[in-house]
Amino acid sequence: MPITVTINDVTGSTPFYVYLCDNPETTCIYIDVVNSFPYDFDVPAPADTLTSYTIKIIDGNGCIKTQILSL
Repeated sequence: MPITVTINDVTGSTPFYVYLCDNPETTCIYIDVVNSFPYDFDVPAPADTLTSYTIKIIDGNGCIKTQILSL
């Protein structure tokens, strides 16, 4: 069964580049470029076996926001 992540809101300048990283941020997987929220995505393999993730979002000005998620 896939793991779905929902990003409800992000402040900053569009567009937003969404990455899924392991924790700590050793390897990141590019997910998508997003212009509006909420936004849902399924965690891709091989990251779907991890129990902790870092969501990394880079806005249009290059500002980086991160959030750690644990299952």
